[in-house]
Amino acid sequence: MNNLQQGKRIVSLHSIIIIIMQKYIETPRLILRDWKEEDIPFFARMNADPNVMEFFLNSLSSEESFAFYQRIQNEFQTCGFGLYAVERKEDHAFMGYTGLHQITFDVDFAPGIEIGWRLAHEYWGQGYAPEAANACLEYTRNKTDIKELFSFTSFLNQRSERVMQKIGMERVREFDHPLVPGEHPLCRHVLYHISLR
Repeated sequence: MNNLQQGKRIVSLHSIIIIIMQKYIETPRLILRDWKEEDIPFFARMNADPNVMEFFLNSLSSEESFAFYQRIQNEFQTCGFGLYAVERKEDHAFMGYTGLHQITFDVDFAPGIEIGWRLAHEYWGQGYAPEAANACLEYTRNKTDIKELFSFTSFLNQRSERVMQKIGMERVREFDHPLVPGEHPLCRHVLYHISLR
């Protein structure tokens, strides 16, 4: 077992079952890992921050963030991949997420898998997003049979688009997001793609 991927081990001690947290990916500054219950309040605070949610239709309530957390857990269980919790090594702080997610809405590049990220505002501008996303990309290339990934964001979200460019993705085109009202300023999106094989 190496330090990049620790398999999930279950140890039985006097009928007590302990699940060892899996670390999927490490970078010089970050750990991409399983989620812990103590991440949830920080996750909810991030999703309620208007800075973080500037290019989404709405910020999320605590209940909506918890439902999102449950969907993330379900995707790991059903697909074997998902959005990994991002932890900073130096202080073990929960920073947000980076990872993979199934594309299920009605577009011509679905079904497919996207790579995405969301970090709390205090971690912006320090290179954490491209560091985590690039490591996730390499993990996907080397440890899975996934052949390609997409990424997309609102046309206005230049910060996120720059991350796509930094990790070597290529801009494909613009499209109107089918879940955003056509007259809304966030409807127009940019689509990026990368081949892994």
